[in-house]
Amino acid sequence: MITALVSSVFALFVFFIAVALFLHFVPIGLWISAIAAGVNVGIFTLVGMRLRRVAPAQIVLPLIKANKAGLDVNVNQLEAHFLAGGNVDRVVDALIAAHRAEIPLPFARSAAIDLAGRDVLEAVQMSVNPRVIETPMVSAVAKNGIELKVKARVTVRANIDRLVGGAGEATIIARVGEGIVTSVGSSDDHKAVLENPDHISRTVLGKGLDAGTAFEILSIDIADIDVGRNIGAELLTDQAEADKRIAQAKAEERRAMAVATEQEMKAYTQEMQAKVVEAQADVPHALAEALRNGRMGVMDYYNMNNMLADTQMRETIAKSGPPQPAK
Repeated sequence: MITALVSSVFALFVFFIAVALFLHFVPIGLWISAIAAGVNVGIFTLVGMRLRRVAPAQIVLPLIKANKAGLDVNVNQLEAHFLAGGNVDRVVDALIAAHRAEIPLPFARSAAIDLAGRDVLEAVQMSVNPRVIETPMVSAVAKNGIELKVKARVTVRANIDRLVGGAGEATIIARVGEGIVTSVGSSDDHKAVLENPDHISRTVLGKGLDAGTAFEILSIDIADIDVGRNIGAELLTDQAEADKRIAQAKAEERRAMAVATEQEMKAYTQEMQAKVVEAQADVPHALAEALRNGRMGVMDYYNMNNMLADTQMRETIAKSGPPQPAK
């Protein structure tokens, strides 16, 4: 009796294990849901998905959704996209949104956009509802030297055909900023820009800045313009300061050269004075030599001394000035 009971329990346990394994490999519930939704998915196809390590629910449920939306999508396409690492549910939602908005979007392109790392559903939504991108504050200088700080809002729409390989929002912002700088820089006066800010919008919009990007620029609107510094005056001031420093350096150089020349002249004067002193030291020797050789007599010597004394007296009188009248 006990042996029969143990055998029955063991058989029941084996039966439940077998049923669990069967239901794991054969998703009967998904198969029934597909049949009820009118989607032709065979039971062996679902078993094959299990063997290929594909979650049947992530294929069958999006397939039912696509079939109800009237899309021509089959199991093989969804399974191949899943095995490639794509988001099947996201791709199907994007196809349904594009179909409702009457945007031509084949499955192959939608799958390529998804595998490229872009959110295909968000791209379709942006194509239907354009996005506004606000640029950071762009600093530009007009020809009169006045700085203008401009902030713009760019309305863009996703271009489905250029989503794969097209540049992103950062490129749009950079190009718009460059266009603003060019437009303001070509203006003769900053007041003209303040009076007609739409001139910037028209100029920048006409440059075709969306070429090669994943977006189509619909409009560029100037959100804010502020007057900044007088860059021209600051540059002139800096240039004047630099010129002053250069002039000071050149003046210092000339002063140093003048001081050096003065020192050279003083040295030259002292050299000449030394030569005079040296020549004066030779005079007594020459007189003595003349007296010994008889070329000069004693009276001539005394007359010469008298002449020197007389000359010295005259120089002294001349330095003292004219005589003062008696009071």
